[in-house]
Amino acid sequence: MGAPDPRTLEALGLAEAPRDHPLSYPGAWPEQSGLLDGDRLLPLTRLVYEDRVPVVAVGSNACPGQLRHKMAEYEVSGTIPMVKARVAAIGVGVSAHVSLLGYVSASPFHAPGTVGELFLTWLDSAQLAVVDASEGVSAAAGAYDRAWLPSSDIRIELESGELLPGAYVYVNRRGVLRDGAGVPRAHPGERVLLASLLAASPRLRELFGKTPEEFCARARFDAELCARGTRLFAEERLTMASGLERYV
Repeated sequence: MGAPDPRTLEALGLAEAPRDHPLSYPGAWPEQSGLLDGDRLLPLTRLVYEDRVPVVAVGSNACPGQLRHKMAEYEVSGTIPMVKARVAAIGVGVSAHVSLLGYVSASPFHAPGTVGELFLTWLDSAQLAVVDASEGVSAAAGAYDRAWLPSSDIRIELESGELLPGAYVYVNRRGVLRDGAGVPRAHPGERVLLASLLAASPRLRELFGKTPEEFCARARFDAELCARGTRLFAEERLTMASGLERYV
């Protein structure tokens, strides 16, 4: 019997999907670029894929376990290049809606003057359709729109130094949550985020309980409750525009 494959998602600590474990959101991200191939993460042979579409991942779409789960659900190929890039003027904020999967997800916002490391997922047409569906792009009540960010406004630099002409990103239709200073709130990880939101809002505690665990358990797959929580964000003036709406 041979040694276990050290390239498996399980061995790398990347197998857990936030959709199954909401408090782990946004899930574990790889330490470096790689080719997601089913349940393995392999070395890349290149950074640009002209036959695929680049999509900037700001939340769980950078988690291999989550991507693997999404593709398997639709019986679509799980071979996806994941490329680290330096992305200017994009911050990782908090979506102004409660997800049916039991968490409050991440969403991008316009952040001029900033540069951060994010993953690009290079998707073929079938994979792009799966991720679109998971983000509710074509649904009237969906949370996100897919927007093209041109290089004239958003700089995306690969590890090689090459600049991309642009990439897609998923922009929340309801905007993002703001902090006490009136600027977009950064997503600190699910447990910390939910604890902070619940501590600050008695009405949110009435709906979802006092702890992050209660929040996830009550919200999960309860469409009516998630919709009430989403409305509450707006009613308590916790939401603001992401600044990326013009790209939709």
